[in-house]
Amino acid sequence: MSLLVLLCIFHIAAAAAAPLRPGFYSKTCPKAESIVREVMKKAMNKEPRSGASVMRLQFHDCFVNGCDGSVLLDDTPNMLGEKLALSNINSLRSFEVIDQVKEALEAECPQTISCADIIIMASRDAVALSGGPSWEVKLGRKDSLTASQEDSNNIMPSPRSNASSLIDLFNQYHLSVKDLVALSGSHSIGQGRCFSIMFRLYNQSGTGRPDPAIEPKYRNKLNRLCPLNVDQNVTGDLDATPKIFDNQYFKDLVLGRGFLNSDETLFTYPRTRKFVQLYSKDQSKFFKDFARGMIKMGDLQSGRPGEIRRNCRVVNVRAVDGLLES
Repeated sequence: MSLLVLLCIFHIAAAAAAPLRPGFYSKTCPKAESIVREVMKKAMNKEPRSGASVMRLQFHDCFVNGCDGSVLLDDTPNMLGEKLALSNINSLRSFEVIDQVKEALEAECPQTISCADIIIMASRDAVALSGGPSWEVKLGRKDSLTASQEDSNNIMPSPRSNASSLIDLFNQYHLSVKDLVALSGSHSIGQGRCFSIMFRLYNQSGTGRPDPAIEPKYRNKLNRLCPLNVDQNVTGDLDATPKIFDNQYFKDLVLGRGFLNSDETLFTYPRTRKFVQLYSKDQSKFFKDFARGMIKMGDLQSGRPGEIRRNCRVVNVRAVDGLLES
């Protein structure tokens, strides 16, 4: 299915989606947000990188048919899910952290909190626990009944993307140029794979040469990290402070030290450069705009039928399903 058709379906259905609101679980599961925060804190203490990984789940979930937890579904004999999509395979991780959050919530409030809402809450907490902003989340999403590898492949951008194509993509979701740059600041924490930058280092735009936008000393560092014969799953830091959510990412872009092509292009492209420069100098403004962007992205819904999954990796078994399998 083409991206244009997907977006038409998405916007028509979104009008019928249930309204989201803060405090959605205040009566049915009042401890929900504190439980999510506590599990995230333990997970990040054990493996700090899990914070960035969980935060990325919101992007990869919400852009593909809305924030519906579809990215969490495992493949089945009858469904190719999103985990092995081009932008996700060998890249998305920390699904087990979401499992841990779900288990804790099921123990407190069985079949009450959707996996889609868990992603939204856990993503917010990952940022806050890394030193970044916090914000009030709107909740009340349902979990999808299916997932689509094809849709993910058609929608999610490549690390090779340039600013112009990213602007076009974000615009389809009513996200502005400012939203694009602020949300790209999610790369303030975490790591990326050599796979994503080999072309930048050795064959930018088919020239057989490195990307001239890379600062020479930084390029030498990346060459040592990712030589031609490297295991391309080797990872490098996305900015100079990969465990701290701050505005260092934007400072690095100004200096030509963006890890991904889709990062550095934000500084080299005129329409996005002014926001990179602004955020490199004003961390509080970046934090404010990032939080607003995450809330806007969290509003994306498909309006399709949904449920509250008991297990985030599989849809609930219904009586008719059991009869069909027996």
